[in-house]
Amino acid sequence: MHWINPDSLPEVAGTFERFVLNPHGEVDGFVMTDKNAAILVHTPPHLDGELTSHLALGDSVRVRGVRPRGVELLAAVAVTTASGRQIIDQGPDHDRKHPKVKHEPMTADGIVQMSLFGPKGELRGALLSDGTVLRVGPKEAEQVAALLAPGAKLAARGDGLQTRHGRVIHAPELGPDAARLKPVRKPKPKEKDKHKEPKHEGDARAA
Repeated sequence: MHWINPDSLPEVAGTFERFVLNPHGEVDGFVMTDKNAAILVHTPPHLDGELTSHLALGDSVRVRGVRPRGVELLAAVAVTTASGRQIIDQGPDHDRKHPKVKHEPMTADGIVQMSLFGPKGELRGALLSDGTVLRVGPKEAEQVAALLAPGAKLAARGDGLQTRHGRVIHAPELGPDAARLKPVRKPKPKEKDKHKEPKHEGDARAA
C-alpha cells in the first residue's frame, strides 16, 4: 500500500486534457489545465486501466499528490474523476508485466509544449505541441535539457507506437531540426582521483 495518506495532501482541481505515455504505450500520467495553465500529473503505469476507463477529454478532475522540488510536476497519490470515483495508488505491482507491443521506426519534428518528468522530478522527455510524446532516459535527458525545454524546437528519431491515446517515441537521436539529429548518450562516469593515496591500516602512529 502507498505509504502516503491522500487525505493529508492538498487537492488540485483542473480539466483533463490528454494522457501521457511511457515507451511501452502505457499511460503514466496526464495533462490537466487550471485557469489556462497546464499541469503535468504523473501516475504509475499500473493505474492505466482505471484512468483510461474513467477520464475523458474535458472532464473535471481532482488530484492529491506531492510536488518534487524544482520542477512543474504533481506526482499523484489519488485521482478523483468527474463522477466522484477515487483512483488511489496502492503501491507498485511487482508481478505486473509491460504489454507486448511492436515498435516501429518513427520521427517527429515540432515545438516542445512541456517537459516530461519522472515521479521524483527527473527529466524524462518532452510533449510536443502536436501531442507526440518523446521519451529519453534520465541520464541522457540531462545532456539535452535545453532541447526538452518548453518552447524549444525539437526533432527526434527512434522507435515508437501509435496508440488510441496518442503517439510515443523512444528517441535516442535528438536535435533542433531533422538535419542536426545527434545520438543522445549517457554522461561518462567521473574518473576517480588517481593521485589520492590509498589508506592503510596502521597509518595513525603514536607520537
